[in-house]
Amino acid sequence: MLNFKIAPIVQAPLILLIAMISMQSSGSFAKYLFGQFPILTVSAMRLLLGAVILALIFKIWQIHFRQIKWPAILSYGLALAGMNLLFYLSIDRLPLGIAVAFEFIGPLSVALFYARQKFDFVWVGLAILGLILLFPFDQAAQPLDPVGILFALSAGACWALYIVAGQKPSGVSGNHTVCLGMLVGMLVLMPIALFAGIPAHTFEPISLLYFMALAVLASALPFTLEMIALRNLTALSFGTLMSLEPAIAALSGFIFLGETLLWTQWLALTTIISASIGCTVTSQRRKH
Repeated sequence: MLNFKIAPIVQAPLILLIAMISMQSSGSFAKYLFGQFPILTVSAMRLLLGAVILALIFKIWQIHFRQIKWPAILSYGLALAGMNLLFYLSIDRLPLGIAVAFEFIGPLSVALFYARQKFDFVWVGLAILGLILLFPFDQAAQPLDPVGILFALSAGACWALYIVAGQKPSGVSGNHTVCLGMLVGMLVLMPIALFAGIPAHTFEPISLLYFMALAVLASALPFTLEMIALRNLTALSFGTLMSLEPAIAALSGFIFLGETLLWTQWLALTTIISASIGCTVTSQRRKH
């Protein structure tokens, strides 16, 4: 059994990698659900069931509610709601890997904000180069949807807020922070989804099973693991390590959606991974 207190230097990046694989694999599954349910319904049900799962696992009734710092929880929950909905709106119009690449501008901005030494800018620069190479510039016959790009950039802004809000003291444990944040996000999206109209078959057993799987892969598991990783990584390390997201998303799109990769995109994967490893090594040496 892993003990997070023994070697957080090694375990935190590994935990973050598992969270990213879970999150990006769920993107392909969400695209499948878009053909059967409105995007608002998918987004709201994902947060609803994710919050219920976490409430049961982490025993939300044991929280000392007087200790909760609600401004931190509310900002965290609003970030989750915005990141969730806007990302789904973007992947409905853009290839999965491209949408994540645009979205990643948010956390990359956080990494740039905390950069202090010249090597920090080298790694962030490599990550930027990798993101640029991910874009299929030589496929002019398939122009990128500008509305989809706007949705992805807006999701990135929410992602940046999520990183910052997740590091603020909330008065409760990290697991309870995720749980309460998802409840807040659900309370924001569900009324909108109800107003827009939720199909009757949403609550059929097979549909609930689909949404349960999505909630685990896209919300409960990755957000919990990311919260653990945030406790053992600097803002710079976390922001740059998240550069693996577009690479993992591109691979997920290739495996599950048949989205082929250009040679420049394979080069991008190598560049982004190199930046992530470099940032991790530099940050940990500086810490020691």
